[in-house]
Amino acid sequence: MLEVHQSPCALLHDTQVSVNELKQFLSHILERRKLIKVIYQRENALGKKKIQRKLRIKGIQNKDISKRSTNHLRKQAKQNFTDEGDQLFKMGIKILQQSKSQKQKAQAYVFFAKAADMGNMKAMEKMADALLFGNFGMQNITAAIQLYESLAKEGSYKAQNALGFLSSYGIGMEYNQAKALIYYTFGSAGGSMMSQMILVSLGQLHLIGRKGLDQDYYKALYYFLKAAKAGSANAMAFIGKMYLEGNAAAPQNNATAFKYFSMAASKGNAIGLHGLGLLYFYGKGVPVNYAEAFKYFQKAAEKGWPNAQFQLGFMYYSGSGVWKDYKLAFKYFYLASQSGQPLAIYYLAEMYATGTGVLRSCRTAVELYKGVCELGHWAEKFLTAYFAYKDGDIDSSLVQYALLAEMGYEVAQSNSAFILESKKAKILEKEKMYPMALLLWNRAAIQGNAFARVKIGDYHYYGYGTKKDYQTAATHYSIAADKYHSAQAMFNLAYMYEHGLGIAKDIHLARRLYDMAAQTSPDAHIPVFFALMKLEAMHLLRDILFFNFTMRWKWMKLDNTLGPHWDLFVIGLIVAVLVFLLRNRYG
Repeated sequence: MLEVHQSPCALLHDTQVSVNELKQFLSHILERRKLIKVIYQRENALGKKKIQRKLRIKGIQNKDISKRSTNHLRKQAKQNFTDEGDQLFKMGIKILQQSKSQKQKAQAYVFFAKAADMGNMKAMEKMADALLFGNFGMQNITAAIQLYESLAKEGSYKAQNALGFLSSYGIGMEYNQAKALIYYTFGSAGGSMMSQMILVSLGQLHLIGRKGLDQDYYKALYYFLKAAKAGSANAMAFIGKMYLEGNAAAPQNNATAFKYFSMAASKGNAIGLHGLGLLYFYGKGVPVNYAEAFKYFQKAAEKGWPNAQFQLGFMYYSGSGVWKDYKLAFKYFYLASQSGQPLAIYYLAEMYATGTGVLRSCRTAVELYKGVCELGHWAEKFLTAYFAYKDGDIDSSLVQYALLAEMGYEVAQSNSAFILESKKAKILEKEKMYPMALLLWNRAAIQGNAFARVKIGDYHYYGYGTKKDYQTAATHYSIAADKYHSAQAMFNLAYMYEHGLGIAKDIHLARRLYDMAAQTSPDAHIPVFFALMKLEAMHLLRDILFFNFTMRWKWMKLDNTLGPHWDLFVIGLIVAVLVFLLRNRYG
C-alpha cells in the first residue's frame, strides 16, 4: 500500500487535479487490489510453514510473546492506515458538498482515490460510480465492473445493486434478467433502498416478484389496518396507496385502492382525494375521466397537498383534459414547489429555461435546477444525465437515465428509450437498441405516458425491435387516442383507416379522426389540412375513373343493342330535332 505523508488539509492546497491523474489513481487501485490478493495467498501459505517450524524450536513461549507484540504493532499500523483512509474520505465528502464547480468536485475525487487506495470501501464505491457514470469524462465500464465485482465479494450492497443494473441492460456484461434479480436480492437484503425500489418496480412491470422480499410491507399493512379501524383517515389513504402500487402484503387491486381512497376522501383527507384523482387520471379500475381527476386534484390541492398541486400544474402544462394554460401551470407548480415537490421545481426550471409561460431567465432556471439537486441524490442524477446528453456524452447520459429508469422513474424510461432509438450510444450493440427501447417505451406507457403509447404503435407499424404488425400498431394508437386524447395517435389511426392497414378501410372514419386531431391540437392543423387535401383528391380521382368506366360500360351495351354505328344515329337524331325546333320557331 502507498504511504501518505501529507495531511488532508495540506493536500487540499496543492491538489491540481486532471482527468489523467484520476485515471492513474483508478488504474493503480485496481492493480493494487489484484496484487494484494496474490500477496495474501502467499502470506497464508508461508505463515502456515513458519508456524510448523516454530513449534519444533525451543523457547516457543518467548517467540509467542514476540509474535503477539509484532501482531499488535501490525494491527495498530493497519488501524492508523484505516483511520487515515476514513479521514480522507470524509474530507472528500465535505469538499463535494461545498463544491460549486466541476473543478472542486474533481478535487473531492482525488481524496476519494487516495482513500480508496487505503482500502476504504465507501471511497472505492465512489470511484466505481465515477467510472460507470463517466464523471469528469473518465467513463470506463470494464474497469467499473472489475471494481464492483471486487467490492461485491467484500459485501458491498451498492456494488451488488450496480451489477444487477448492468446485467439487466447488458451494459458491459451479459444481458441476464435472472442474474440481475439475484444481485438486486442481495442488494436489498443488504439495505439498498434502490434495490428495494427496483424489485417492487420489476414486480409491477413484469408481473413477477409479487411476493417481494421486504417483510416490512406486512407490518406496515398490519398497523395501517389497526389505525384505520380506529378511524385514522391517513391510514386509510396509505392502505389505498399500497393497493394501488401493489406489493407482497397488498397485491395490486384497483377496486380495493378505490375503496380505501374513498373512505379517506369522505373524511376530507388530502392523500385520499389525490389518490382518487390518480385513479381517474390514469384509468385504473375506472374509466379515464379527466374532469373527475381534476375535481379531486383540486380538492386535495386546496388542502395544501403538494402532489395534487403538481398534478394540476401538469394537466395545464400538458393539456391533459384541459386547454393548455401555462400561466395556471406555473401557478400550481409554484405552489407545489413551496413544499419541496421535486418534479414541480423541475418543471418550473424547464419553464424558465425555455421561456414557456414566463419571461425566460437562465439565472432563475439554474437556481431552480440547483434546488432540485439539493432535494436528493436521485434528483441530481436527472440533471447530471441531462447535462451529459447536452454536452454530447451520450454513453454517460444513457447509463444514468437507465439506472433511474430501472428504479421506475417514467421520465427516465422515456429518455433512455429516446437515446437508444437514436443509436448514438456505443455501450450497447446496435441490434439490441430497438428491442431495449421498445421495452422501456412499454414501461413508460404502463405508467400512463401517452407519447410512449404512440411510440409503441410506431415500433409495431415500422417493425422496429419487433416484427411489423399493423393490427397491434392500430391497437396502441387507439388506446392513446381514446384514453389520452393524443392528436398524433388520432392522425396515425386516421391514416390507417384511410388505407386499410391492419383495420378495415373506412374513409368516413378517417375523415372524422383527422378532424378530431385538428380539434385536439393546434399543431395538427397543417398536417391534417394536407392529409385531407390528399384524401379528397384521391377520392375525386377515384370517382372520375369510376364515372369513365361506367360510361364506357354503357357505350359497350349500346353497341350490342343498336349496332356499331349507334353514335351516328344519335347525332342524326339530334340534328333532326334541332331542324324541327327551328322550323316551329320561324313558322
